[in-house]
Order: sequence, then structure tokens, then C-alpha cells
Amino acid sequence: MNNGLVNAIIAYIMWGVLPLYWKLFTDVPAGEILSHRVVWSFVFMGILVAVQRRWGEMKRIAASRAHLLPLAASGLLIAANWLIFIWAVNNGHVVETSLGYYLNPLLNVLLAVVFLREKPNRSQWLAIAIASAAVLIIAIDYGRFPWIAISLAASFSLYGLAKKKIGQDASIGLLSETAVVLPFALGYWIYLAAVGKTTAWTLPAFTFSELLLSGVVTALPLLFFARAAARMTLSTLGFVQYIGPTIMLFLSVFVFKEAVSPVLLVGFALIWSALVVYAVASVRGTRLTKTKAN
Repeated sequence: MNNGLVNAIIAYIMWGVLPLYWKLFTDVPAGEILSHRVVWSFVFMGILVAVQRRWGEMKRIAASRAHLLPLAASGLLIAANWLIFIWAVNNGHVVETSLGYYLNPLLNVLLAVVFLREKPNRSQWLAIAIASAAVLIIAIDYGRFPWIAISLAASFSLYGLAKKKIGQDASIGLLSETAVVLPFALGYWIYLAAVGKTTAWTLPAFTFSELLLSGVVTALPLLFFARAAARMTLSTLGFVQYIGPTIMLFLSVFVFKEAVSPVLLVGFALIWSALVVYAVASVRGTRLTKTKAN
């Protein structure tokens, strides 16, 4: 349990400080950054899986028709999530990315109701209602729908749902997902070269070497998270999860100097309240289940 907690904290700190990394490439279009992230993630995970001698598992998954559709869906969803996140960070919307990952666990509940036939208790429904009110308040304050936050939350929640259908671990999962979108990334490289709009390859050598690390930056938190998930209860992991978006929020205010209105702070306060209600309800539900089992 203690080892799992350490792994979870490391994973969510890594995800929380990720905007600092993507800010290194503000001169590179988000789509081009995404293509490099996909390619170098595939390369890094391919080497790691080869070292682990697990390419046989990858071949079996690729040959399974039952896995192909959810595999394609998970690959496209995580690529969309990465693209939105990179674009938002490099265009001054880190506050909204933070909001998206605060909303993610609450949206998971809705998806579980719709697709997995799960039945939330009253407290969990209350949490969803409070979060919905917060999104409405934030949208009114923005003067527009907070599409970045909703898109990040929706794409990551649907990604989790697709992965649940496959049941892969972190290493094979990330290699499979990047393999799905790898042809698109390589095709985009060819297109950029053909029209003479390549930006990343013209970066200074040191900056380009930092971009090469995008595969490591992508894979490491996922691997730490997988180790944590295997050693911790879901409710405890849920509490630790909020380290990531909290770090993002602090970075947006104190490092990137993004404007935060009083109404936006009220919206975040409602989101935090909803998360507390949801977390307490989840812990109570877990304890009740254990009591009945005993």
C-alpha cells in the first residue's frame, strides 16, 4: 500500500507539471508536437516491450478482432486528448485544463451509468449535480462554453472506458495505442515536409533533443500509475488523483500568470465541494461492501 501510494504521488506530480514541459515548444504547432509525441512514445515503448520480451503479447492483441475496435477507439481518444491538452497549454488555457481533470472522475460516474449499468448512490448524484452547476457558472463567466475542459474530461473518460474493454497493462496498452495513430503521425510528417511547413526539425539541437524525450515524458507517469493501481484501493487512488490538476491550477496562476476571476474561483470551489461529496460517498460505499462481505 505504501509503495503504491508513492508510485501514485509520483505519477500525478509528473502529470501536474507536464504544462512546464510543453511550454518549451510554444513555437511548434500543437499538431506537429502531437505527431512527435506519438512517434517517440511508440519508439520508447517498443524498446521497453522488447527489453521485457513481451512482443508476443502485442502480436496476440493485434490478431484479436475483439480488441481491434476498442483498441482503435482508445488510440484515437488519447491522441485527441493529447492534442487538446498541448494546444490549450501553449495558448494560455492551463486553468481550463485543470478544470477538465477535476471534472474527469465525475464524468466517469455518468459513463458508468450509461454504458456499464452502474447505479450511483444519492451522494454521488449530488456530486454530479454540484459539478454541473459549477460548469454552468463558469460558462456564464467565460461568456462561452468551457469546451477545452469538457473535451479533456470527455476524451479521457471515454478513453478509460475503451481501455476497460481491452484490459491491457500500461506497457502493452500505450504501445498498442500509439501503434494505432502512428500512421497518421508519420503521414503528417510527410505532409509537412511536402508543403515546407516543418517546424520541429528546424529547432535548435538542444530543444529538439528535449522534444525527443516526449516519449519518456508520456510513458513514465503511466507506468508509475499502473504500479500504483495494482497496490491501492480505488477510493484511495481517487483522492491522490487531484494532485495533478491542483498543480496545474497553481502553475496557471503563479507561473503562467493567467487571469482567474472571482466567479471562476467560485466555480472551482463548487467543483472541489463536489469532489469531496463524491469521495466521501465512494469511501462509505467501499466500507459498506467490505462489511457485507465479512
